[in-house]
Amino acid sequence: MSGTTMVFLIVLICVGGGIISEMYKRRLEFKKAGTHTKEQQAQLQAEINALKSRVATLEQIVTDEGYQLKKDIDNLN
Repeated sequence: MSGTTMVFLIVLICVGGGIISEMYKRRLEFKKAGTHTKEQQAQLQAEINALKSRVATLEQIVTDEGYQLKKDIDNLN
């Protein structure tokens, strides 16, 4: 085996090992960031429910005939 081939293989192994190591670290970070405690999940679900309620209220206001009538009257001025 020539010296150039040996240097190439050493560099290839080092770079490949570094890439695999970095991928493993990122995978562990992703798993850690993706896990929420039950308390956090309950808090997020409560926030989602509150937002859904607000959106439903806004939809009701906008689709109300009185709202459209007020908008038409304001446009006359």
